[in-house]
Amino acid sequence: MNGTDPHIHVEQKVVEAGGAFRGTVTSLLGVATDAPTVVTTGCGQRVPYAMTSVRPESVTCLPCREHAQREYLRFADQVEQLSGPTTLGSIGIAAEHAAEAVARLRDLARRFG
Repeated sequence: MNGTDPHIHVEQKVVEAGGAFRGTVTSLLGVATDAPTVVTTGCGQRVPYAMTSVRPESVTCLPCREHAQREYLRFADQVEQLSGPTTLGSIGIAAEHAAEAVARLRDLARRFG
């Protein structure tokens, strides 16, 4: 961890980053989790959590922006696949909900690009 890095990064697990994800986990499990103090970033550095953001407009580290773009596109593809035709024993996502989620994820990836 370098205290002189002026850049704002994204967490390595960018899709799971931020308060909204922790809030969802809290509502599902009924247990509140604390934000980490230090995280591994998309560019591989370990930085204070306060030096990360989930907002594309705030991220200044180019490798982290590229990482976030790839991860959001990958996740959009996964959601799209889950919304496809289901087979026996599998659970799909309603097509209209999936289409909205995929559009939001791809827009977020575009903003990181």
